[in-house]
Amino acid sequence: MKKIFLTALFLLVSVNRLLAQEGYLEVTASPDRKISLAVAPPISQSGGDIPDLAGNVVDALRFDMTLTGRFTVLETSPAKGTGGIRPGEFDMAIWRAAGVELLVKSSYLVSGDETILELRLYDVANGNQMLAKRYSGRRKDIRRMAHTFSDDILLFLTRERGPFTGKIVFVSRRSGNKEIYLMDYDGYNVQRITANGSINLSPDFSPNGREIVYTSYKRGNPDLYRRDLFSTAEARISSHPGINITGAWSPDGGRIALSMSKDGNAEIYTISKDGKQNSRLTRNSAIDTSPAWSPDGSRIAFLSDRLGKPQIFVMNADGSNQYRLTTNGGYNVSPSWSPKGDRILYCRQHPGGFQIHSVTPDGNDDRQLTSEGSNEHPRWSPDGRFITFSSNRGGSQDIYVMRADGTGQTRVSRGGGAESHPTWSPRW
Repeated sequence: MKKIFLTALFLLVSVNRLLAQEGYLEVTASPDRKISLAVAPPISQSGGDIPDLAGNVVDALRFDMTLTGRFTVLETSPAKGTGGIRPGEFDMAIWRAAGVELLVKSSYLVSGDETILELRLYDVANGNQMLAKRYSGRRKDIRRMAHTFSDDILLFLTRERGPFTGKIVFVSRRSGNKEIYLMDYDGYNVQRITANGSINLSPDFSPNGREIVYTSYKRGNPDLYRRDLFSTAEARISSHPGINITGAWSPDGGRIALSMSKDGNAEIYTISKDGKQNSRLTRNSAIDTSPAWSPDGSRIAFLSDRLGKPQIFVMNADGSNQYRLTTNGGYNVSPSWSPKGDRILYCRQHPGGFQIHSVTPDGNDDRQLTSEGSNEHPRWSPDGRFITFSSNRGGSQDIYVMRADGTGQTRVSRGGGAESHPTWSPRW
């Protein structure tokens, strides 16, 4: 896997213009006001159309913008194939008459495997160009280029970059065994990470997105491994007798929290990234597992059955000040702390399966986010706007994404192989 080389051509706005356009900043404000957005078909600068390439650009942009929930994305373009993409090269009045407020125009140039994609964002009502970028890479990177422009659109409109260039690491049985896979957040460009023919579980990204930790039974015992995603380098970092499971990287990348049973029962520990130093955080006769760090690294949410049934607890990162977080429901699992620090996801058992809930770190304002099928393993996008999770609502276990408020639930995996344990990467 290689990072593509992305270069910005130019950004045709100043800070003053950005502040003057605060009407567009409502994409982070009232969800009742949606902005009408159209994505024009890309124009070929290569001497002939390349339909699959152009289709991927449109599809990626439309998927990203629809998922935000802040845009009404037009199904068709009122001015297909007319004019160029630069100011003055096309008739803005056609788009204005169609009720379009924001317009994305683009062109591509392909020479061998080298591909250049140029994209521009227009304020149709005022006839102004708001944003212009050029990205270069290989032809297979075209969707990533489009996702990068989606990230840049959100940065321009909300002052916070989007998460659309992110990856999702997950577990799938599509090969017949539980192996680790990697895909774009929208389900494209799937890559198999492990191929050991065993059971592999609970992958988690390092803060820089270059490594994962995961548990594997490939040597018989559930051991914790650290693996580089850009090479085949791998190290077994926790292999004590018993379990070494649910590894979670600290926000600074210096330590990994996990559950081990080396001292008799499952407790929460932290270890150094090479596994040579460990510190025990919980001490009781119950099962403690599934640690989830707060974004500042000061606290850890975790699962414990110390009260008889699984509930979510929170403690300081040194194991002090342990308290019960969830007080509703008799069976709660899978905590995940928001990157903004303001919410914690978890799964509560309901009649018919698990549903995803969100609660504040002090246990208040509990909200149910899902209701269809059984939904598990929720994890946040790096900006906290979205959530990925697994669900069996379609008859098989698949990976889904949704907005942080539970709306826009969309299946993204396409393997049909009992897919679970998704985790969204940091920004790449």
